[in-house]
Amino acid sequence: MRKFFAPLFAAMIGVSLFASAPAQAAEDPVFQSFLGTAINGYDPVAYFTEDKPVEGSSDHAYHWNGAEWHFASAENLETFKADPEKYAPQYGGYCAYAVSEGYTAKTEPDAWKIVDGKLYLNYNKDVQEKWAQDISGRIANADKNWPKVLE
Repeated sequence: MRKFFAPLFAAMIGVSLFASAPAQAAEDPVFQSFLGTAINGYDPVAYFTEDKPVEGSSDHAYHWNGAEWHFASAENLETFKADPEKYAPQYGGYCAYAVSEGYTAKTEPDAWKIVDGKLYLNYNKDVQEKWAQDISGRIANADKNWPKVLE
């Protein structure tokens, strides 16, 4: 009896989940962590001013481009507000390698590089090494794919 009902029950659950699932929505224009903060809550200005990833604080938060950005200081917050496009990571903070390949992926704060005054983030250090083998080619491909990969 159990052998009969287990597959039937699983099928019913699958149909129920499938029937109630919404159509897949487009990706957000900015990568947000599960906490809802841009680029895992790290301060985008600090990459330029301190040459390293620095965790931001909700005490210095700013809503821009559909996401909440955190900053390590009020000064960094004001710097970002004055010119967010200059400091925000390329491709909304999604992995630059992934975007160059035509998809999106999360990023880690310590897998980063500034190229020609622009911040690029990667999934992790291993992926960053692949990206670094042809940075200009990867950027060119990612620029072609962005923002279509969000659809």
